[in-house]
Amino acid sequence: MLFGLDGVEIGLIIVFLCLFGGILTGFPVAFAIGGAGLLSFGIIAALDSAGILVHQAIDTGSQAYREIVNSGVNPVNISHFRYPDLPTLTQPLFPGGWESAVDRNLSFIVNRMNERVFAGASIETLLAVLMFVMMGIVLERSKIANDLLTTMARVFGPLPGGLAVSVVIVGAFLAASTGIVGATVVTMGLLSLPTMLRHGYSPQLATGVIAASGTLGQIIPPSIVIVLLGTLAGDIYSAAQEARAQAAGCTDALTYLGEPAVVSVGTLFQAAMLPGIFLAGLYALYAFGYALLNPHKAPPVHLSHTRHETITRREGILWFLAVPVLLVGGVLLSGQAGLSGSQSIVVSGFTQAGDRASLRTNVSPQCQEAMIELHGQIAWNAAVAEQEAIDAAGGSQQSVARSPEEIERLTAEAVRTAPKLSGSLLAVMLLIGLVFSFARGSAPSANPLPLLVGTAGIAAVLALDAAFVSPLASSGTALLIYLLPFAAIGYGLVDATRHLARNELFRVVFPPLVLIVAVLGSILGGVTNPTPAAGLGAGGALLLAAYRKLADHRKSGRMIVGTAFAIVLMILVGSNFDLRMGRGNVPFEDWVAYLVALGAYYVAMFGILYACWVLLRDGTLGIIVRETAKVTSMVFTILIGSQLLNLVVISFGGEHYIQQFLRSFDNEFTVFLLVMLVLFILGFVLDFLEIIYIVVPIVGPVIYGGTMDPKWVTIMIAVNLQTSFLTPPFGFALFYLRGVAPASVTTGHIYRGILPFVLIQLAGIGILWTFPEIVTIVPNLLSR
Repeated sequence: MLFGLDGVEIGLIIVFLCLFGGILTGFPVAFAIGGAGLLSFGIIAALDSAGILVHQAIDTGSQAYREIVNSGVNPVNISHFRYPDLPTLTQPLFPGGWESAVDRNLSFIVNRMNERVFAGASIETLLAVLMFVMMGIVLERSKIANDLLTTMARVFGPLPGGLAVSVVIVGAFLAASTGIVGATVVTMGLLSLPTMLRHGYSPQLATGVIAASGTLGQIIPPSIVIVLLGTLAGDIYSAAQEARAQAAGCTDALTYLGEPAVVSVGTLFQAAMLPGIFLAGLYALYAFGYALLNPHKAPPVHLSHTRHETITRREGILWFLAVPVLLVGGVLLSGQAGLSGSQSIVVSGFTQAGDRASLRTNVSPQCQEAMIELHGQIAWNAAVAEQEAIDAAGGSQQSVARSPEEIERLTAEAVRTAPKLSGSLLAVMLLIGLVFSFARGSAPSANPLPLLVGTAGIAAVLALDAAFVSPLASSGTALLIYLLPFAAIGYGLVDATRHLARNELFRVVFPPLVLIVAVLGSILGGVTNPTPAAGLGAGGALLLAAYRKLADHRKSGRMIVGTAFAIVLMILVGSNFDLRMGRGNVPFEDWVAYLVALGAYYVAMFGILYACWVLLRDGTLGIIVRETAKVTSMVFTILIGSQLLNLVVISFGGEHYIQQFLRSFDNEFTVFLLVMLVLFILGFVLDFLEIIYIVVPIVGPVIYGGTMDPKWVTIMIAVNLQTSFLTPPFGFALFYLRGVAPASVTTGHIYRGILPFVLIQLAGIGILWTFPEIVTIVPNLLSR
């Protein structure tokens, strides 16, 4: 053995050195990774052919090996690390020669590219990357960040450290809008750093809070990191759990786990919400505490306001706090009391299949023993009792067709027990009521009559819904009943929009906030998956950018506003009417709804094309398209190059060697802690894309093949990757900020300023490790 090291160990060192050297050459990382794979394979193949590199493999034909296997030990867990005294035999790194390795790798990479890049379910999710990137670039180019920073500075500036707190809030806002770290750091560095320095802020605090807040885009949805990591983690988790189930003697993961081995990007978005907000809160808390202890380094700043009307504290508390709390509380209480909720009366034409046991009990003795160890004896006994009761009742009943009389009876029962108020209608009325409350708080001295008319319309809609609109009523009939109250609500909304438009805070925050709520709400609420939501976000960002450009040139933006209303109208009509015109006996109201939706579609398409024309004439659209193409092509090129590098590692047994080392530890949390430490160290020199596509596929089968919640594992990795953007000396956020910082701010200022936030980030990881419920509570609640 060369230098006393196994040939696989030397091969891994060669791969790492080639990768690190390729990155240091200055070539684009996307191409350096693929080049490092080819170069390292050539070096290893040459050394292997010369007989210099050899591998000491366990002799599986020896008596000692057979005795260990016969004792019940899974062969997967037998390695040099656990059993160093087992007999070995010398093998070349490429058993069939490097030629067979090349042939195997070429066929494997074609199949892998077909699975992960060109076909399969993952390609649809990966398309969300393109549209989220476009959404972020559009919003960054439309100067929305400038407006947000200015407005938040006016709101929070008078507080100690208020400018720093406003940077954190805007950083979280931009993270939910763009998800692109570089764009966020550069934008906030250009806009807020000179302002903070001019008002006496410490360069360390100013640079630290900007760099740290810019990295929130790594974790706050919609995050490109979570999209890429989620598509990879879903495949790895499913395969790892299938392998775990078969190793336990069970037929599949569903039998062994009692639930499907699935984790989706949408679920990961849900899991990332609280950790992202939690980290942003820690940053803001540190900035506020730093200002209290060092008031001369983060003084309060009073910036001039452009709001037209002064609001008293009493009015602010009443309309911005008390009334919204009462409205939300009333809606929640109505749901708890059973007054509101789903009014669905759809009765299936088939009976439900009979009850099944919570766990499958018709399994082999080996699988039964493994399931008892996993779920506990109590859970197994309960499942056995359930199955015995089902068998005593004649076995699980199959689904059969219901008779028309039974369907009519069940429908009448559903109508009788349905809540008086529609939950979805009540939610819409709640949102409109909040708009009216905020509008009144923005202009308390204005004529209250239009808002009172709108409020009366809300009350009338709810009263009519409870008294006259039964669950059997069609959407067209309900619309006719609501027509006059809806007109009153529209009258109030026009006046409310006028008041809110005069308020600087609402004028700046409301449009991007609506876009964020639309994108994230559709994903978190389970309405759609990330790809259509990303398309909605990209289209909405184009409309916002075009409206901003028209406003800068003092031109009317009515076409953009009309387009937004057309999109909302399409969503409302599509969710309340059956627009399938190919079915028989289409009601007249559905034909009318179809024509309305079709007209709204044409208006929306024309509006989006008009927005693109506005941005094209301004020169912005070309920049957006080029930047989007550059970022997405870089991501997919890295994906292909990393697959090539992974195949090199697999070809000489490096992946298997690393997994054996990790499996040699008895505690899976120890293994995960070791992986997290390696990821943190690699974050000093590698970008998150390289780590996701090179390291995670190697260690993933081990960390996703145990009992740990895959959502928690993935979010912990994502937060760790976020830390890699901050760690000196190669943190990418630090280089982004150094590139736009003035000459008075030195690299030493940036490094010293970021260190407290790195410690905060590590503390956040520790808290998420100790309290995993922070990650899992939101997806668990939404799944119920």
